[in-house]
Amino acid sequence: MKTSSLIQNIEYNAEKPKVELLLDTEFTKEIRILLKAGQVMKEHQTPYPIVVELFEGKVDFGVEDEIHHLVKGDILTLSGKVPHDLKALEDSIVRLTLSKGDKIERVKEVSEK
Repeated sequence: MKTSSLIQNIEYNAEKPKVELLLDTEFTKEIRILLKAGQVMKEHQTPYPIVVELFEGKVDFGVEDEIHHLVKGDILTLSGKVPHDLKALEDSIVRLTLSKGDKIERVKEVSEK
């Protein structure tokens, strides 16, 4: 058994989203993304399907020229190779579930653009 927390040790970066690995399991990687209000993750895509949960805050999630207004508790799935972007409307905690084959380094690179 492995455990972690979405709400412990919250420290937002002032300049860019903060990406942290919470759990590396046999089948997924569970990532926490902390976005301060106004921070963005520019358009990018993943090689594998993902699951995104907005644990706290409000985020505009753009997919194929359509903006989805996510609020606390919303969950979505997205197929691989679909361009998408995020913009935090308020301080937000995002839980991202990656395929085991995906890499957290890829997500960190997106957050630094």
